[in-house]
Amino acid sequence: MPNMSQTKVAIPEQDPKVRAHNFEEVTLGYTEEMAQEEAQRCLNCKHKPCVSGCPVGVRIPEFIEKIREGKYEDAYEIICSTNGLPAVCGRVCPQERQCESKCVRGIKGEPVGIGRLERFTADTHMKKGSNAVTKPDSNGHKVAVVGGGPAGLTCAGDLARLGYEVTVFEAFHVAGGVLMYGIPEFRLPKAIVQKEIENLKSLGVTIMTNMVIGKVRSIDELMEDGFEAVFVGSGAGLPRFMGIEGEGLVGVCSANEYLTRINLMKGYKDGYDTPVLKSKAVAVVGGGNVAMDAARCAMRMGAEHVYIVYRRSEEEMPARKEEVHHAKEEGVEFLNLNNPIRLLGDENGRVRAAVIQKMKLGEPDESGRRSPVPIEGSEYELAVDTVIMSIGTSPNPLIRTTTHGLEANKRGCLIVNEDMLTTKTGVYAGGDAVTGAATVILAMGAGKQAAKSIDAYIQGK
Repeated sequence: MPNMSQTKVAIPEQDPKVRAHNFEEVTLGYTEEMAQEEAQRCLNCKHKPCVSGCPVGVRIPEFIEKIREGKYEDAYEIICSTNGLPAVCGRVCPQERQCESKCVRGIKGEPVGIGRLERFTADTHMKKGSNAVTKPDSNGHKVAVVGGGPAGLTCAGDLARLGYEVTVFEAFHVAGGVLMYGIPEFRLPKAIVQKEIENLKSLGVTIMTNMVIGKVRSIDELMEDGFEAVFVGSGAGLPRFMGIEGEGLVGVCSANEYLTRINLMKGYKDGYDTPVLKSKAVAVVGGGNVAMDAARCAMRMGAEHVYIVYRRSEEEMPARKEEVHHAKEEGVEFLNLNNPIRLLGDENGRVRAAVIQKMKLGEPDESGRRSPVPIEGSEYELAVDTVIMSIGTSPNPLIRTTTHGLEANKRGCLIVNEDMLTTKTGVYAGGDAVTGAATVILAMGAGKQAAKSIDAYIQGK
């Protein structure tokens, strides 16, 4: 009999007062009993609407059915047939806007906890130390992948399964992209990311780190070296700033820099000498997931007050509801309908306050969200010693400016067609390098599409 409860099985979490001071994972995952109970809520719908909401087409009802049967390895294999990073996606995908938003159970209650079940399946597989992936026979063709983030890793994995000799060129000293430098340990343990990458290596994928394409080698040179196609999944790591007075003060930084120092450079760990701002009061400007990550990291790094300063209301906030909820539980203070207009410094050149202007919502803008409108005479000072800008990122121009025939739009994003082909023959692109900052799973979907197109291109040459 199906479980007709209108609510998901609750997932265990660390106490907010405890977790706000450590970097251990916030949610602890389902036990086998919890997973079984939640799997019983799936109705195994004939038309499988949830699958249509997944950018990589995970066969959701099929893997949940295997959980019900207690066949967890079979469930894992089903997920991996379309998704090469299940432990990652089970933790950081915005399922509430994708697969779970299509779930029939969500009409009169909460949808099935698809993400929680995916995480359970992947974690169960990892705990058992199951058999390594078998490397396919080579088909004799070479493909280069620029960037070792979600898009690049997905493209590399799919091509490797088809027998291609794939080399990933990663700019940092470790592969993973935003999974390593951007998303904090308490949301996505780095050991899990590296286990997923080891699976790709077992498929025969070669990963070369400290390779800044555009500096060390150009894309043109890679193609001269015998790579028949190149996929560019270099992300969008160039931060934006507001252009307001005082942004050059000490204590003002981008969320990208702040999170990279803490996550990739282990600034939160004793024994590492990574310099990180010591803050008492922090203002994080922005309302996305990156802003939540930065704010929650600041709490854990010892700040007494952390503010989210966002120019729209909470209803327009693009961050996941779960992340907003967790941030509030941990003590982050939300100043919605507020916007900094200048920053003030002290005698030592460090920021001492942000001048904030209150806002109201006007007519919807081109994105469909209501535009914020300043309220005259509403300015006030917010005492802070650190300001973290989290208002978006754009692709680094290095690759497009060092590659002949590679065109970008006015936002610096590479131009591609429906097959993910750029304006240069044999060069494909996807993920944040094309869309600007977006989600992990959308980048993975682009990587999958590009792998299909590259295979068709090489086989049909």
